[in-house]
Amino acid sequence: MWWFQQGLSFLPSALVIWTFATFIFSYITAITLHHVDPALPYIRVSGVRTLHTLSLSFSDTGTIPPERCLFGVMLNIAAVLGIATMYVRYKQVHALNPEENLIIKLNKAGLVLGILSCLGLSLVANFQKSTLFIVHVCGAALAFSMGSFYMFVQTILSYLMQPKIHSKQIFWVRLLLVIWCGVSALSMMTCSSILYSSDFGPDLIQKLHWNPEDKGYVLHLVTTAAEWSMSFSFFGFFLTYIRDFQKITLRVEANLHGLTLYDTVPCPVTNERTPLLSRDFQ
Repeated sequence: MWWFQQGLSFLPSALVIWTFATFIFSYITAITLHHVDPALPYIRVSGVRTLHTLSLSFSDTGTIPPERCLFGVMLNIAAVLGIATMYVRYKQVHALNPEENLIIKLNKAGLVLGILSCLGLSLVANFQKSTLFIVHVCGAALAFSMGSFYMFVQTILSYLMQPKIHSKQIFWVRLLLVIWCGVSALSMMTCSSILYSSDFGPDLIQKLHWNPEDKGYVLHLVTTAAEWSMSFSFFGFFLTYIRDFQKITLRVEANLHGLTLYDTVPCPVTNERTPLLSRDFQ
């Protein structure tokens, strides 16, 4: 049996591969059509760059059709994969720690944070800044702030579950990824604050093509590099789920309360268990 056939390990793998492909395909499309510069474009799906440092991510490669349409559709699918991955992680931690009150509370908090992060991804993908600015900014803030907090909560859970359930190595790996994410976020917010609060020209917000002689070029490169770095820290974190997900499977159970769909009186019927995704997950 291949590693991705063990348990649900294909879920975090699919999430990372699909999300990375979303960035790459939209980037290649934008470069091919000369909509953005090849060197480190913003990866935000907004119509233009944001005025605020909290609107973290998704843009230059999704500003103009057709890459905007491609990025939006693929990012919605990535959000669904993200929710599925986070839900499986929630069920796994819950099953391993049925009576640990602190872990139960943190686990529920992590699930809520993860769902909000994925909701933010969907909002960013479907509401460009040029269409609905407030919705776009809220979506960007949800996606990256809640995603960062989700990583932090899961790292705490890994610490609390070691060494009986989690190994110390996986905790340290996740802690390093959280630190990586935090440093990237801090660098991005600092440089973007300086960039957009200084006088670097009236067309800075709508600017898609940068030259080395432009004012603020270095700050622009540092900010975009930090955005990509933050995204890769998310990718690395979800890849750490692969080994954990090899040890869990799920099964969908249908509880029937009547012989037909038109029965008005409850009738005992044998429950039926249906394999999830045509496989025997239990």
